[in-house]
Formats: sequence, C-alpha cells, structure tokens
Amino acid sequence: MSTTLAETAKDPSNLTELRKQAEQSAKELEDATKALEKRRSDIAASEKQLKDKLRSLQTADQQLAQIRQPVSQMAELLYEQPVGADGIAPFLSGDAGDGTLRAMANVGQIVAVRQQAVEQTSQLYTQTEQLAAQAQDLRASNLLAEAQMAAEIDTLRQRSDKIVKSLTAALVKLGIKIDKVGKAALGCNPLQAATANDYPNGLIPRTMLCPLQQKGFMLRADATIAFVSLNEAYRRQFGKQICVTSAYRSLSEQQSVYYRRPGFAAVPGRSNHGLGLAADLCGGIQNPGSVQFRWMEQNSKKYGWFHPAWAYSSPFEPWHWEYNPKIDSVL
Repeated sequence: MSTTLAETAKDPSNLTELRKQAEQSAKELEDATKALEKRRSDIAASEKQLKDKLRSLQTADQQLAQIRQPVSQMAELLYEQPVGADGIAPFLSGDAGDGTLRAMANVGQIVAVRQQAVEQTSQLYTQTEQLAAQAQDLRASNLLAEAQMAAEIDTLRQRSDKIVKSLTAALVKLGIKIDKVGKAALGCNPLQAATANDYPNGLIPRTMLCPLQQKGFMLRADATIAFVSLNEAYRRQFGKQICVTSAYRSLSEQQSVYYRRPGFAAVPGRSNHGLGLAADLCGGIQNPGSVQFRWMEQNSKKYGWFHPAWAYSSPFEPWHWEYNPKIDSVL
C-alpha cells in the first residue's frame, strides 16, 4: 500500500481502508493463533506417544530383570552343585550318569537363556538410544517451532495495535468521543467486537461498547465503525448526520420500552438493541417512501446495515435498522 498508517489516519475519508486493514489484521492474527494451538496439540500428541514408548521400554526392562533372575539362580545352584565330582570327565569318557547329563542339560539351558538375555539387552539398549535421540529432536523442533510462531503472533499483534490506533484517530477526527484522555477505548477496538457476544443480551458493559457520533448513543464496535462510514456517506448526500433516537438498550431500558409500547418492541432480552447491533433512526428515515428512507434502502447494505424484512410489516417499524457484518460489502 502506498500510504502509511499515519497518513491514512489524517484523512478520515480513508476510514473504510482502515476498517479493511483491521479486519485483515484480525484474520491473520486469528489464523496464526489457531496454527499455534494446532502445533501445541501436535506437540502434546507427540509427547504422549513418546511417553507410551518410554513406558514400553520400562516394561521391557522389568521383563529383562525377570529373565535374568532364573539364570542367576541356576548359576548359583550349579556353583553349589557342580556337574559332578569328577567334573566333565565322565561325560567325555561316556560314563556319565543321569545326574551328570541332567547337570549338563541345565548348563546348556543356562547358556541359551543367557544368550537370549544378552540379545534382548542389546536390543533394549539400541531402542533406548533411539528413543533418547527421538525425544531430543522432538523437543528441540517443538520448542523452535513454537518460538517462531509466538514471534510471528507478536509481530501481527503489534501491527494490529498500530492499525487500531490509526482507526481510533480517524474516528476521533469524525467526532467520536473515545474517552477523556484520547486513548483507544476497548469498546471501539473492532478486534474486540466479538467479545461483546460473551455477555447476555442487554447486559453488555459500557466499556465494551463504542459511542456513535450522535451523542448519547452506543453500539458494538464493528457496528459503530460501519455506522460512521454510512453516516459520512449520508452526510455527503443530505448535508447532515443520520438522526438517531435509539441504539444499544440495556435490559432495563428494553423492559421500559416493552411496557410503554406493547407490540412495538421485542421481548426484553431478545432485542438486537440489547446486542448493540440495532438502531432506530429519524430525520425522515422513519417515513417509508421518503427520499431518506429510499436512500438507506439503496446504500446501507454496503456498510452492513439493513432494514429487516419483518420491520416492513410485523410490526411495521420503518425506523428500525440492524447491522450484520456478513453483508458488509465495503469490507
């Protein structure tokens, strides 16, 4: 991109470009975070496999110990009871008795078992060395990969912070009062918009909402930023801002409207106003067929704002408009 973030922030008309950058940054950060989580999952699976191998090795060691035990016992027995008083001479001369033959058979068994134990020991040692090498390579590659991905995520997060700061500066230039000290409020950070979904309808904290240019009204961050873009287009067309009578409504406000206007308000706790995704408009927009209403019908969807189908008839509320980021064609 030819312009810098600082230059873009000086020109509020580039608010749409900043929104695109913020959305792209959020997507990249989300993808990188998912990749890191996937990597950690793979690491956990590999470590589990390694632990299983080590347990198998421990079992093999125990089996080897069991094999060695009878060999040792037989060796001690033969030491206490040699092949015969005359050694192996009777066997060589052909005068060996049953005892001598039995003793020699025991010796043969000892030699065979001992040889088997030696072979198993050699295999176990080889396996141990291989497992140790695999463990070392695995842990080294895992640590390196995780460190690289963590560094990438940190870089993306820093870039995201710069974009949000520039976006906030653009909003301030357009009349959004972020906070008293001029810092980017959490509620106006589009990357945090989804966090508002963690709260029940009508119980979103004010710190998680972003103010509109129209004083006294607030919406979810992404809805506010889209509304600001829509408002600027409307201002260029009609020479004044969009008139707003209602935006986010707390649960108590929803209850108040519901009882004051039965049949013209959603059941408390079910209204899109309580999600920070709806606004009631005036200044001519509330009149179906008016120039302002028709302009909104033709242009609002580009910014993610629309007049829901139900509001055309049941109940009839031409003033009610909602935000859906999925239809925001500007992004």
